[in-house]
Amino acid sequence: MPMNWWPALVGLLLAVALVQPSSAKTRIAGDKGGPLGDYLLRFAAMRDAGEQVMIDGSCLSACTLVTALIPRNKICITERAMLGFHAGWFETKAGERISSPTGTGVLYAMYPPIIRRWIARQGGLGERMIVLEGRELAAIYQPCK
Repeated sequence: MPMNWWPALVGLLLAVALVQPSSAKTRIAGDKGGPLGDYLLRFAAMRDAGEQVMIDGSCLSACTLVTALIPRNKICITERAMLGFHAGWFETKAGERISSPTGTGVLYAMYPPIIRRWIARQGGLGERMIVLEGRELAAIYQPCK
């Protein structure tokens, strides 16, 4: 191979090595949650990529792990934002939902202290969903620009 390709290759490798984390913005709206593992992986990847997250609607159940994994300064909210929290549970083979005190404790411990304090003021994580929105949510997260 001719030697004139070498500077181009070196330049390409340097460009790849110096790439900064993504400045992409992910919008969350109408997210009802799902398997915790899926959300843990998704939000950890977003955190590691340096992504910004816009909460622009409902973020319920496992979606609230966004508060545990994405740094607070990387999250913004709109006036439609709402976070819905509840206790951890698992589903039996018969399709019955069983509350998991251990799972709930682990989930609760993952949330940042400011979210844990809010949850505690609401009576803790239980079977019914508690919703953080409006002024209370705006006191925690910055508005989107």
